[in-house]
Amino acid sequence: MIGDPSTPYSRDLGDELRQVRERCTTFRGRKIARMLGWDPGKVSNIENGKVRATEIDLIQYLGRCGRSQEFILDFLSRYRSAFATYFVQVPDNLRTMAMAESAADAITSYDLTYVPGLLQTEDYARALYEARGVLAPELVEAAVRFRMERQAIMRRHDRPDCTFYLHENALRLKVGNGAVMEAQLKKLLFRTHALRIVPAASGPAGVLLANYVLWEFEKRDSVAYTHSDLAKVFVQDQVGVKRCKSIFTRLDALAVSEEESRTMVADLASRSREDLSGRRLHLA
Repeated sequence: MIGDPSTPYSRDLGDELRQVRERCTTFRGRKIARMLGWDPGKVSNIENGKVRATEIDLIQYLGRCGRSQEFILDFLSRYRSAFATYFVQVPDNLRTMAMAESAADAITSYDLTYVPGLLQTEDYARALYEARGVLAPELVEAAVRFRMERQAIMRRHDRPDCTFYLHENALRLKVGNGAVMEAQLKKLLFRTHALRIVPAASGPAGVLLANYVLWEFEKRDSVAYTHSDLAKVFVQDQVGVKRCKSIFTRLDALAVSEEESRTMVADLASRSREDLSGRRLHLA
């Protein structure tokens, strides 16, 4: 084994190996280690994505778990990218992102167009998926459910320290009807995170080319992340992470304070309520 530092994808694939062992065998980690002639710590390190296993290691491990040649070859193909410091993944694979998110001690993000997934209401998420049309209709409910399940980290007693930079445009973009927007804006006022609004008055300086997320860990290297409809990109390269941190430093200077941000959100929520009341009065 080569002692490479772990990455979100190596931890994801290591956890997949653990699940294969637990699902397909009755072996505990120590037992499969003895069967393979390994030190028990080697199984633990591989399953936690802490070290790179050789292809022979993986063939022996998965063979003992009764996996087919087709499965083993597919896993080997994926594992070759496990420790890459720049890693690109297809957009519909959400497991690596969710695992990194749930393990982070601090999360900082920037969004230009939409409320971030960790803060969305169920109705907002559903309306957003339906309006964008990037998923087949039969997949929308599963995607909404997964997004809501991700938010469990925001309710933990040891939840990550979160700061969300949200451009004013995202607050003003109407997703769903007025009731959906009012409920969404009210949810943003919950104090389980720091919310910083980047005002439209900041001009081009506040309009970044992509959304950005920085995951910071107590005992692991920080990871920068961005995604589009084409791909998800994980960056653990020191230069890339440093660049991401510099982006958030600039946003900190552009964004209004937490108190001002919540005032802006509350004002927009009131306007949504007034629009709903006015429409009901007109219909009456």
